[in-house]
Amino acid sequence: MNLSLTSQYALVGGSTQGIGQAVAEELARLGATVVLLARNEARLQEVAAALPTPVGQTHTYLVADYTQPVQVQQRVAAYLAANPAGIDVLVNNTGGPAGGPLLEASADALRAAFEQHVVCNQLLAQAVVPGMQQRGRGRIINIISTSVKQPLPGLGVSNTIRGAVGNWAKTLANELGPAGITVNNVLPGATLTQRHTSLIEKKTAQTGQTTEQVEAGMLRLIPAGRFGLAAEVGAAVAFLASPAAAYINGINVPVDGGRTSSL
Repeated sequence: MNLSLTSQYALVGGSTQGIGQAVAEELARLGATVVLLARNEARLQEVAAALPTPVGQTHTYLVADYTQPVQVQQRVAAYLAANPAGIDVLVNNTGGPAGGPLLEASADALRAAFEQHVVCNQLLAQAVVPGMQQRGRGRIINIISTSVKQPLPGLGVSNTIRGAVGNWAKTLANELGPAGITVNNVLPGATLTQRHTSLIEKKTAQTGQTTEQVEAGMLRLIPAGRFGLAAEVGAAVAFLASPAAAYINGINVPVDGGRTSSL
């Protein structure tokens, strides 16, 4: 099985922690040169310096805030202008919207989430796809949520926006497939990240339960009987980025220990 990403360039969003960092590490381990994209320059420097370099890559980073789509667009455009090799793998990933009932969400919260996820994904795709089309190959992989298949209680804005990203991706997969470019979504379930911890803390405060009780309730819904690791999501992304996945296009890949009740 050909999993090598040697000579490939990968742009990974939200890559200073959690799933984004794990994705960057796995892509680098398979030989990709990684361009990290996030807003915390100090953390970007730390992560870039620590990435694996099995074939002597020189990893780099771009500082941009996903709450400012124009800034994201400009930073990536500047990178591409200076680096004609372009981007072969785009991993769209950024922090999820705050939790809460959908009916209580403000219009501003919905607009902000749409810009941060759908609009930024669109701008990044528009930036990197022309180069992919010229080379006749490319990968776009979106880190979304299992809420694409089954809305999650208490995550109203996230459920709404994740669904929009899912349909954006499927539409793009149909459009770009003839050019040798695949577009797929990875759907993490309950994964041990900072977001996971914050959601548990919020539920603890809302229900008066202990952290252990909240976690036990969540684990009862997961057939695997445990929470996922960011590295396990990273492995799924890396496979979809590899040559071995060239005929996989336009799908959702849950990485959730079996929690999602639908196929």
